[in-house]
Amino acid sequence: MDALAERLEAKLRTWNPDTATQIRERVAELIELADQDVLDVMHSRIREQEVLDILDEPKFG
Repeated sequence: MDALAERLEAKLRTWNPDTATQIRERVAELIELADQDVLDVMHSRIREQEVLDILDEPKFG
């Protein structure tokens, strides 16, 4: 088994059940996006949100 998969499996056993459930759902979403070859679109949206967050930050000075 891949080292990352082993680490994830170990962590899932130690996190509280709600956290483990959320992680399982997010990993499943990532797998689905990878299968559809649309991860690059997701990265673009993340960067877009980061820029919007920066623009919304209060300016001092």
